[in-house]
Amino acid sequence: MSVRYLSVQRQGAVATVGLKRPRAANRINQAMALELAEACAELDAAVDVRVVVITGEGASFSVGWEPVRKGSALVQVTQAVSAVRKPVVAAINGDCLDQGLELALACDFRVTVPEARFGIRHVASGLMPWDGGTQRLPRLVGRPQAIRLLLTGEVIDSNEALHMGLVHQIATDGNLHKSVAEVTLRLLDGAPIATAYAKEAAMAGMDLTLAQGLRLEADLSILLHGTQDRAEGLSSFHERRKPRYLGQ
Repeated sequence: MSVRYLSVQRQGAVATVGLKRPRAANRINQAMALELAEACAELDAAVDVRVVVITGEGASFSVGWEPVRKGSALVQVTQAVSAVRKPVVAAINGDCLDQGLELALACDFRVTVPEARFGIRHVASGLMPWDGGTQRLPRLVGRPQAIRLLLTGEVIDSNEALHMGLVHQIATDGNLHKSVAEVTLRLLDGAPIATAYAKEAAMAGMDLTLAQGLRLEADLSILLHGTQDRAEGLSSFHERRKPRYLGQ
């Protein structure tokens, strides 16, 4: 894959995707969106990758979209991120605003530095969120807080973001790399197929009735029974050893 606006690095089973427009505060343009979609598809298909981390280079995670000419289509990036079946961690290294926040919302975990700010300010520009913000934000923080942020464009700090459930964790001692590494290590302890099925059940279940969601959970659990990973999990428990999952 040829990339200009991204960096993609792998360390063991963890792949880190860096937004690489630091001079533009990692604003999202069409080229970056296309590269990110391609990277997500490739990493999702890579059997040796079990966790994906998305972060920004420079002082910002991303402060939104690249201003486009009148009549130009607005680019979307979040569907490609949310389609990744593996856990996706947003390592928020600085301001996370507008479409940058929409991108972070599409990830499964959000770990932030203390100085980061969060906001979704589209309406002040005569726009509305177009990359999932109006749908993912209420599901994450509840409708009252989402309406507040969406309609006022208020920018909040990391402590308030943590309090309302917008982020999972503020980096300990400001060390983002260490805190994200701790999260990824916990994720790697899980069996790959079980992790993917649990994520699928939780995410898809939000759009189903309880009865439908329970059926989906049961169906995926039955599928899991036939995997080598489940057998390995049971064997390692009885043998009192660390499991060796192969994602099969």
